[in-house]
Amino acid sequence: MEPIQESVPEDGPGMPPPAAASAPPVRTRQMLPPKGSCWYCEKPLDNVRRFCDKECADAFDEEKEYTR
Repeated sequence: MEPIQESVPEDGPGMPPPAAASAPPVRTRQMLPPKGSCWYCEKPLDNVRRFCDKECADAFDEEKEYTR
């Protein structure tokens, strides 16, 4: 009987670098364009911000997670 060789994937061109594999995915809210109001509660904002505060941003993320 011959010994069994375990196959271990090598770091080749088909494998992503370890740093990219551990990078967090881009959140949906980061891809939203600023629209002049909060994307969650519609409170008026400047043309740079997407959410009025962290609570609205977190609520937006939570709602998107449950409506997939």
